[in-house]
Amino acid sequence: MTTSPGRRSSTFTRLLRHGFTDPSAAEQLLDLDALASVRSDPVLLEALGATADPDLALRGLVRVVEAGEESERQVLLDTLVTAKPLRDRLLGVLGASEALGDHLARHPRDWRALVTYESADLHPGVAEFEQGLADAVDPDSLRVAYRRCLLTLAARDVCGTTGLAQTAAELADLATATLRAALAIARTAAPEDAAQCRLAVVAMGKCGGRELNYVSDVDVIFVGEAHDGVDETKAMQAATRLAAHMMRICSETTVEGTIWEVDANLRPEGRNGPLVRTLSSHLAYYQRWAKTWEFQALLKARAVAGDPELGAEYVEAVSPLVWGAADRENFVPDVQKMRRRVVDNIPADRIERELKLGPGGLRDVEFAVQLLQLVHGRSDASLHSGSTLEALRALADGGYVGRADAAQLDEAYRFLRAMEHRIQLHRLRRTHLVPEDEADLRRIGRSLGMRTDPVAELNKAWKRHASVVRRLHEKIFYRPLLDAVAQLAPGESRLSPKAAAIRLEALGYADPAAALRHLEALSSGVTRKAAIQRTLLPVLLGWFADSADPDAGLLGFRKVSDALGKTPWYLRLLRDEGAAAENLARVLSAGRLAPDLLMRAPEAVAILGDPEGLRPRTREHLEQEVLAAVGRAGDAESAVAVVRGVRRRELFRTTAADLIGSYGTEDSPAEQDHGALVDRVGSAVTDLNAATIAGALRAAVRERWGDTLPTRFAVIGMGRFGGHELSYGSDADVLFVHQPREGVSDEEAGRAANAVVGEMRRLLQLPTADPPLLIDADLRPEGRTGPMVRTLKSYEAYYRRWSLVWESQALLRAEHMAGDEELGRAFVELVDPLRYPMEGLGEDAVREIRRLKARMESERMPRGADPTLHAKLGRGGLSDVEWTVQLMQMRHGWAEPGLRTTRTREALAAACAAGLIPAEDAQTLDEAWVLAARVRNAVMLVRGRPGDTFPSDARELAAVGRYLGYEPGHVGDMLDDYRRITRRARAVVEERFYGAAG
Repeated sequence: MTTSPGRRSSTFTRLLRHGFTDPSAAEQLLDLDALASVRSDPVLLEALGATADPDLALRGLVRVVEAGEESERQVLLDTLVTAKPLRDRLLGVLGASEALGDHLARHPRDWRALVTYESADLHPGVAEFEQGLADAVDPDSLRVAYRRCLLTLAARDVCGTTGLAQTAAELADLATATLRAALAIARTAAPEDAAQCRLAVVAMGKCGGRELNYVSDVDVIFVGEAHDGVDETKAMQAATRLAAHMMRICSETTVEGTIWEVDANLRPEGRNGPLVRTLSSHLAYYQRWAKTWEFQALLKARAVAGDPELGAEYVEAVSPLVWGAADRENFVPDVQKMRRRVVDNIPADRIERELKLGPGGLRDVEFAVQLLQLVHGRSDASLHSGSTLEALRALADGGYVGRADAAQLDEAYRFLRAMEHRIQLHRLRRTHLVPEDEADLRRIGRSLGMRTDPVAELNKAWKRHASVVRRLHEKIFYRPLLDAVAQLAPGESRLSPKAAAIRLEALGYADPAAALRHLEALSSGVTRKAAIQRTLLPVLLGWFADSADPDAGLLGFRKVSDALGKTPWYLRLLRDEGAAAENLARVLSAGRLAPDLLMRAPEAVAILGDPEGLRPRTREHLEQEVLAAVGRAGDAESAVAVVRGVRRRELFRTTAADLIGSYGTEDSPAEQDHGALVDRVGSAVTDLNAATIAGALRAAVRERWGDTLPTRFAVIGMGRFGGHELSYGSDADVLFVHQPREGVSDEEAGRAANAVVGEMRRLLQLPTADPPLLIDADLRPEGRTGPMVRTLKSYEAYYRRWSLVWESQALLRAEHMAGDEELGRAFVELVDPLRYPMEGLGEDAVREIRRLKARMESERMPRGADPTLHAKLGRGGLSDVEWTVQLMQMRHGWAEPGLRTTRTREALAAACAAGLIPAEDAQTLDEAWVLAARVRNAVMLVRGRPGDTFPSDARELAAVGRYLGYEPGHVGDMLDDYRRITRRARAVVEERFYGAAG
């Protein structure tokens, strides 16, 4: 077939038109002698052009023809051009599956399996497949027979003779026949073992549900019993040998390749458990030890091979356990855990191509359907199906899932499974990854009927269906709950109140009746507010259920909605700002503190929709706002009321940012640097309290003296306040210092300073809806018996003459916070020599600090408190770490400038950098300090009041665990981890603080 140079042949052009991507290579193949009798037949080119990959189909055809004997070749080619069923089937398979093309090239006579077109051939069952495998007597012949059966099955699939569900069912039936054939080969090889035991093979997973893929592990469980008169131990050993041999027959790779892996890891105890158990042993395990996911797996159990009676007994015996799983004690946390998408183990560069486990993937549909089956199947036997699509249809018929949602999920699931089938069929490899190569995508798209622009059409359809699954996979849990309390059109199914309560219980709601009342109040009516809330609630309910206290979340949403529901911006915020609704759900369901702050001024919810809204305000910004508010107010009380309102709003901003950072959202993962979270909270609350005190100071001065107080006045932060390490419930430890102005007597200045302090403290503690700010000045010279305010000279005289070592230690945290900056700096300069003594601390002072610490440990620990779990005073807690760091600061601060900081973590890092403490010890102390600080923050967030120990209430403890990053049901791990981390820290403290080191 020659053409003049520079011109393309008409064949080249026709090949292009028929979908060939390499017409030149195709021309060369058509010119081969093997195809001489058919190359000019237009029917052949038309049929090749109809395949998923015409180039692949032509290459495969040439290989099959060339592999056959001379007489066989012409029969194949004659049949190919005269019999359309064979032509469509054979070329369809060759254009979709390189692996089946390889099989035909090795076994060229197997094309004849595609000639038959009887009605029985269209929908074969297990019996027909068993007949197709009947001649297999060893692993190699079984593989050849299996591929021959698979060839006919794939041909029906790619030609559209069978749909997705029928193809998946046929694959499962072929697997059943293959397992039976493999077991028969194993029995023949060991007749003495077969004589000793009864052995049943129970299919699980997709094989059990009759929805198998082309290439998938076939999950099984083995059940064995001894024949009469046979010792049970020997019988189980024989059954185990048979089962293991059967697995090898299917799984091992021979010259004819492999069939698929037989996976028995869903058995009791997984890989660590015996391969074969008796029925009674299975039941004993399930009744005592099994977890919820194991009952979820048993949903699909189906006896497929071996002793049929024993298999049926097993399925019948476990069925009540499966459908009673929702009554088990740990069902709710297990459901919460299982509902979270498990993507942690998928590499980041693959997650977007994951058809099964990625967001909007097949697993989302399957898990959602299975969990709804577990929840409602205990009272409705119509849901007892192993097939995802059949179960989804039954859920819709029963009103457990909305019909429109079920229809969309059904369509998406069928499309995603069809994609999965086409991907696996190409090379018969177990994969769920969508390929990146354009030629692969083109073949898949064409195989699904996309011919105009296959790659673009495939990507568009895939993303659309994945988006539908992502949107619906959790919504189907919650939308029917709204329908249960709504007015539905005649003929529409709905959840009964009982079924709705069952589902709410399964989702973690402790008071389903109250939850249904809230849903009814929020979603009833024809107002715009009700319509928007009906749209939002299915998603919000999912986020609430993901928390430790769904009831509080839903109640809080109702309260906020009642307060703001008529405000146009509120509904618009939740509807249009993607993050706002999820942020609100996280904040409302994580504990008491944030919702309490929000309920006092619900308009603060606007913070949650602003991209910059969760960023803490700087101290300069806050002071500017509060001082301006004080300037506008008519009197001191109204001025400080405004200041405290600002503080409440900013506390809400800080708690919201902390909770959202700790929990994470769908678009933003949880913050992994817990130290950064603690630092942000400590700095934000410190800046906020400093600005609040500055506002109260200005208000107190203006009320009585106008713009100028008779004495210069400064507030010095101490303790956690000075260290920028405040937690939500901390008091503000301070010292007050003043300096009489020129011409003002000491007496007048002292009276003014004391009056200002008294007024500030009164204003900040007035009973209002806003949280009070308690000012604690007990660290002043002479403690509670000493004067509340001193002049700078008085402090100087006291510290020079009377100062004790503990006071020098307390002054390590001293930092100017409010009032006269110059005076504040003068105070800090005054105390520097005390806290960083030249040449460091003497041995007597070191012994005194150690003595004080030991005394504090024995005397200040609350009675009955567990010292291993007390975040402040307990073993390896805040106090242990801080005293260790402070001792290093006092011993070496004079020589190491980095140690001259009020912040614990900064000082610890500086000590490590200076070689004063090994990096490993510093890391141990830092980890313990951050964890203890987070525990204190968590307790305040969850309970709404400060505390230094883990809550005893189970739900509160679970909420603390969620804040700290532990999954439901893992509070024991949380407490174990806390004890382990703080025990290691205490060992460092023993060496570095009490020992000779440092």
